[in-house]
Amino acid sequence: MSIQAEAECGVSESGDEAQRSVSPACFKQAMRHLAGTVCVITVADGDERGGLAATSVVSVAAEPAEILVAVNQASSSWPLLARSQRFGVNLLSTQQQGLAHQFAGVDGRKGAERYAGHDWVQSAGGVWLLRQAPAALACEVAGIWERHSHALLIGRVVDVHFGEATGASPLLYWQAHYGSFKAAG
Repeated sequence: MSIQAEAECGVSESGDEAQRSVSPACFKQAMRHLAGTVCVITVADGDERGGLAATSVVSVAAEPAEILVAVNQASSSWPLLARSQRFGVNLLSTQQQGLAHQFAGVDGRKGAERYAGHDWVQSAGGVWLLRQAPAALACEVAGIWERHSHALLIGRVVDVHFGEATGASPLLYWQAHYGSFKAAG
């Protein structure tokens, strides 16, 4: 990083290389260049349902099948996720941008209200999965690590549901905008 860029990003020098860091604003600006597939994370415990929109989702391993999801602990759904030990990861297509808004809380919906207007199916373990999602994963929590503002959930995938939109373009989030994928060449 150049000296000028360091000044613009607010790099702090403490003298200890291990304590060197950039400002949160600079980090967020850089991360806006990382496109991510938009997922809806669903969770239920008894009659209580909740969920959130996420792009910090990554596969961990194929054997055993595991996935990692980063969740802001300030999310209204975090307490439910922390105690339920099960969750769904619904990978969205470009036609499901409205659902992403609902689960992001843009319209003020919370809890079970976020599920309204869409077709859901429950896995054998009771995880809510979007019927029309190109792919939806039912997971059991294999580990939780709390780190600063976020918690990292490792989910063991116990069921996979493929919806009617398996060939649809994924809904992507990049530079604070939704978009779609177009193959190069």
